[in-house]
Amino acid sequence: MTADSRLDALYEAARMYYGEQQTMEAIAAAQGVSRSTVSRMLRDARDAGLVQISLRPPGAHRVEELRRRIARQYGVRVHMVPVVSGYGERERLQSVAETGAEVLDGMLEPGMTVGMAWGTTLAALVRSLHPRPVPGLRIVQLNGAINTEGSGLTYVSTVLARAATLWDATVHHFPVPAFFDYAATRDAMWHERSVHRVLEAQQQCTLAVFSVGAFDAEVPSHVYTNNYLTRDDLRSLRADGAVGDVCTVFLRADGTFRDIGMNARCSGPDPSQLARIPHRLLLAAGSRKALPLRAALRAGVATDVVVDEVTAASLLALP
Repeated sequence: MTADSRLDALYEAARMYYGEQQTMEAIAAAQGVSRSTVSRMLRDARDAGLVQISLRPPGAHRVEELRRRIARQYGVRVHMVPVVSGYGERERLQSVAETGAEVLDGMLEPGMTVGMAWGTTLAALVRSLHPRPVPGLRIVQLNGAINTEGSGLTYVSTVLARAATLWDATVHHFPVPAFFDYAATRDAMWHERSVHRVLEAQQQCTLAVFSVGAFDAEVPSHVYTNNYLTRDDLRSLRADGAVGDVCTVFLRADGTFRDIGMNARCSGPDPSQLARIPHRLLLAAGSRKALPLRAALRAGVATDVVVDEVTAASLLALP
């Protein structure tokens, strides 16, 4: 038997078994071979690539429906992360980070300038990245990181340095407070040449990567638990109707952000500035992030979203 005729025989056995649901005994009788021979032929057909078997896990239809609804409602590309039974909030965050790392890897191009925010989710994302040198890649820090105690910069620098090492990229740090004490101080700093150079680099970004922050997330958002905000700040934000932040710019539930007092003192790009960046990857994990996630999507800050199915369901269930 020639190689081609052997493949033809394997294909015919596989067609009868998988396509027509015939038993091995019926196939054996039709081809004049033993049942054990048919079993080996089906195995060889799989090994030869003539048969491809795909599995659709329970709930796959539900996950796809969530993805379609979010994509249709908010005009974004959605990468849904199925939730394994028994997973808690931290496991879901890790799954979103791992999927986000794969999506981000597919978006990177030589010579690109990537704007990166910081926080709990972005730190998990960077830990999930795999080494892949990208020639000429630049990383620009999108928002300041110094907190009320004068720390925070080391944390962010370590996260960005890891990404730079994995991608063989250069980093432009943004050594300013996450929130200034006075709006006038921020306005003055924005005219300093060293700061202005970073702001110009941010404007050259063609890809931005960030998450959303929530006041009461199950896995705490870094900005709300590390002395970045005073009690007066939090009271002011509640009074202004803020539900969370993107790049330390606070949003209301409807996606508006102007006239929130704290935003006059923040260091990150607002939604209108983010919208000028062609590709914007947002990662979100955690049921209590559903409200700020909806605010972010309403503000139009993202082109691509990585979200787990529980958070997605919570998002769509919001009144």
